[in-house]
Amino acid sequence: MGFFDDLAARIDATDSVVCVGLDPDPDRLPDDVREKELPRWAFNRRIIDATHEHAACYKPNAAFYEDSEGWRSLRETVAYAHGKGVPVIVDAKRGDIGNTARQYADILDYADAITVNPYLGRDSLQPFLSRTDAGVFVLCRTSNSGGKDFQNLELAGFDEYLYEHVARRASEWNENDNVGLVVGATSTDELERVRDTVPDLPFLVPGVGAQGGDAEAAVEFGLNENGVGLVNSTRGIIFAGEDSEEWAAAAGQAAKRLKDRLNQYR
Repeated sequence: MGFFDDLAARIDATDSVVCVGLDPDPDRLPDDVREKELPRWAFNRRIIDATHEHAACYKPNAAFYEDSEGWRSLRETVAYAHGKGVPVIVDAKRGDIGNTARQYADILDYADAITVNPYLGRDSLQPFLSRTDAGVFVLCRTSNSGGKDFQNLELAGFDEYLYEHVARRASEWNENDNVGLVVGATSTDELERVRDTVPDLPFLVPGVGAQGGDAEAAVEFGLNENGVGLVNSTRGIIFAGEDSEEWAAAAGQAAKRLKDRLNQYR
């Protein structure tokens, strides 16, 4: 069983394609976790308790954990999510060559999947692609407005945009059935074009929460032929109750609302 087999089983078990981003911004943590030994871990634990029934997956962004206490918090978070039966994607956007890439890939010793940057080419991703039991989500068409600066360049001789070319190459790299794409929900036309290019790859679709992406398109084009894929929301869930003492419960309610909203289109 590979990552996407496990993810399919989790989607069926929860009737959900919601991916909850776990980005515990220290400036936004509630007062009741700030004095804990590991505040980010304390925050994530409460969020997981409140949302796991509605979460097909969790996605912590490595940028929020890159210090000694942060890495401890991340390890605890991944283990706790696994205890609830929820897989974890580390959003690290890695991509480098040789021994550096192999070191980066070590994070898959305890996480289930990772996001990677294809800019350096296949050899920079091989240490990740060779992990047959792990998922590898390749950045394709990102949800930020600046993504078009490079991703929407037209390639001479290929009659396609760069992001479409990335999708094709990623599909060619999918020898172990462990490759997916990161494709944002903030541009419906581009999301549809990528799906037409690679009908079989699962997508991780950010941008539906605070960025206001199209939820219907995220489901219609984000899920592959077998209904496997993820729609991510981070701030719209974990900080839904930012001004409330019942912030964890508010996160759980936000996760359920997104699950129900997405399920209208599945």
